[in-house]
Amino acid sequence: MDHDGTRAGPLCLVTGATGYIGGRLVPELLDAGYRVRCLARSPDRLRDHPWAGKAEVVAGDVTDAESVARALDGVDVAYYLVHAMSSGDDFEEIDRRAARIFAERARAAGVRRIVHLSGLVPADVPARELSPHLRSRAEVARILLDSGVPTAVLRAAVVIGSGSASFEMLRYLTERLPVMVTPSWVHTRIQPVAVRDVLRALVGSAGMPADVSRAFDLGGPDVLTYRQMMLRYAAIAGLPHRIILAVPMLTPGLSSHWVGLVTPVPASIARPLTESLRHEVVCHENDIARHLAGPPAPLLGFDDAVRLALQRVREARVTTRWSSASVPGAPSDPLPTDPDWAGGSLYSDHRELPVDASPEALWRVVEGIGGENGWYSFPLAWAVRGWLDRLVGGVGLRRGRRDAARLRVGDSLDFWRVEAIEPGRLLRLRAEMRLPGLAWLEMGVAADEDGRIRYRQRALFHPHGLLGHAYWWCVSPFHSIVFGGMARNIARAAAGSAGREPKHAAVP
Repeated sequence: MDHDGTRAGPLCLVTGATGYIGGRLVPELLDAGYRVRCLARSPDRLRDHPWAGKAEVVAGDVTDAESVARALDGVDVAYYLVHAMSSGDDFEEIDRRAARIFAERARAAGVRRIVHLSGLVPADVPARELSPHLRSRAEVARILLDSGVPTAVLRAAVVIGSGSASFEMLRYLTERLPVMVTPSWVHTRIQPVAVRDVLRALVGSAGMPADVSRAFDLGGPDVLTYRQMMLRYAAIAGLPHRIILAVPMLTPGLSSHWVGLVTPVPASIARPLTESLRHEVVCHENDIARHLAGPPAPLLGFDDAVRLALQRVREARVTTRWSSASVPGAPSDPLPTDPDWAGGSLYSDHRELPVDASPEALWRVVEGIGGENGWYSFPLAWAVRGWLDRLVGGVGLRRGRRDAARLRVGDSLDFWRVEAIEPGRLLRLRAEMRLPGLAWLEMGVAADEDGRIRYRQRALFHPHGLLGHAYWWCVSPFHSIVFGGMARNIARAAAGSAGREPKHAAVP
């Protein structure tokens, strides 16, 4: 029973709740009357979600059998929404091992159903000809289907929704390139699906009868080439007609770097996306509608899905983004708050200034940093650093922000990740650019003994090896320009903001 005496609904475990789909699925399950438990490597990354107080969060990893067993205890329906998007040589083995652990522990725990979101795999293409990521997804689906637990595998191709990697790729390619020289996969037929319909199918799959255990193709009502998708996006967004020229010699590797340079999606993620577009990905059946409870709901067409996604972007109502799934360092990585700092050398650049503004005005500037608002110093230097990061396979500055005014733990912020927030007091960012070490940027609001408001800023760097030490000493001469200018401009922006409160107000 719940605390109010009502009967508790079935318990669902959601893996991948820090990711794009998982973060949206949790509130949908709660609204449908389910209890929800989330398995996350970093539970703190879920604490600022609007639904955080309604769902149980447990720490663990799908590659750790003990934590998976604990998370599955008492679970009725288990959602498996994890997939390695790295380009490392061992990602297939990691996927395989995690799926086997999950399947074995789900069976041992007496889970009633597994629901898995996978990729739409072309039926007539031999496994050896599939891209490594599609091949791995197909293998994971087979492992879960063979688990002995009734399993629903939902196979989707391109998911259209605000913040999805597929939508961001489509959006930026179309908006930034009025004339495009494109890979030949722009002529591949695709059946995109709206994220709304994916979520509806995921929630509905929890109530499938026990004798249903199979894969289902999941697509919208439209079958389009990628070229047609770009042209239709341009028309919906009010852009001039785009000229698209296909060039066959652009390999998946080259085209992923091309996508990485033009869009916020880095090459490491663009590659599995573009590789999956080499083959036609069209649904061969639409059986899932017969197995979901309630009357069949009409599927959202491509044009309406794009309009809805664009509306969400323009209204700054993007609840999750593709970049949410990236992990800000391993759990074993040191933190700048570690006592005596157990990780060895820690270089620091510290700045502190009095601010002629209320703490609320200063915090608004701090929390609004990055994205379209920039970094308040030497824009060219930040832009060059972002481009250099992209050239070596990093994320660069193009990820921007999920929300123009508010941040939460786990948000990506250009080439940083929000590691900690104490509202009104502290924002700590961990660097995700390619570096020979670990780096953080802290920005804080404080009051001195006389009640005057002060802005505090620390840039921290933990070098890895000799190269890391050399890197710090090479860039440190520029810190007075970059970090010094940043502190002064943030203080100036806070002082110049409209409607500030008394200067000596207490820090909240």
